[in-house]
Amino acid sequence: MQLKELEERMHAFVGGKGWYDADSPKPQTPRNLAVSLVIEAAEVLEHFQWREEPRNQEALASELADVALYLLQLASISSIDLEQAILDKLEQNKAREWPAP
Repeated sequence: MQLKELEERMHAFVGGKGWYDADSPKPQTPRNLAVSLVIEAAEVLEHFQWREEPRNQEALASELADVALYLLQLASISSIDLEQAILDKLEQNKAREWPAP
């Protein structure tokens, strides 16, 4: 499945819940999506709190999916082609050097 298809499915889901409506109790603004993205990323960390391996692989997968969905939505409503942004970043990183630990 292509990234654009995932994005379309995400928009269909969010639209179907009415969250894009002007009077939505969950306004889908860039700020709100960025906040939600960080909250979901923190929930990923909970699976590793005090251990090296996740407590529950299935639950971790669900949290990672939440992170990906918020990221897709934030990029999309911000008019950012996430696929191209990732490709551009990979190219930038090829020339980048990181200091040794």
